[in-house]
Amino acid sequence: MKSVMNIEEMVKQKIYLIRGQKVMLDRDLAELYGVSTKVLNQAVKRNTGRFPADFMFRLTNKEKDKLVTNCDRFKTLKHSTVTPSVFTEHGILMLSSVLNSEHAIQINIAIVRIFIKLREIFFNHKKLAIKLNELERKVEDHDKEIEAIFDVIRELMEPVPQKPKGKIGFCND
Repeated sequence: MKSVMNIEEMVKQKIYLIRGQKVMLDRDLAELYGVSTKVLNQAVKRNTGRFPADFMFRLTNKEKDKLVTNCDRFKTLKHSTVTPSVFTEHGILMLSSVLNSEHAIQINIAIVRIFIKLREIFFNHKKLAIKLNELERKVEDHDKEIEAIFDVIRELMEPVPQKPKGKIGFCND
């Protein structure tokens, strides 16, 4: 069996962001599970009730073309009339129940752990972005306050206009 680290790297390279979701293609999952794509898709078809649209969906032709354009390893999909199915994290979890083998269970556990790590990274990244925005707002306020201080200092530096003094003493007009 492949080492856990090797599987983790393989899985990370096969996760794509499509329609705003992290997904894996049917052919990549089939390869990881050690079955053909046809066998995987037949198991899914026999259990369609377990795979609602938020667990699994088919790519559109436009999405397939974009995938082929961006990834050399999908050249074989270019002229295929069948669009691949993709599985979300929940769909991948459900696959372990329809592909009932020890190998499938172990691969599923590894995949789920990777999705959890990705979620943690995203969450930490999001927290960092929020803190950065807060700091930026604080600095903006400071800039305005510092600018106001400089304005006051400039006003104080300007000489105060003095009223002309009246003459003191007697006037001989």
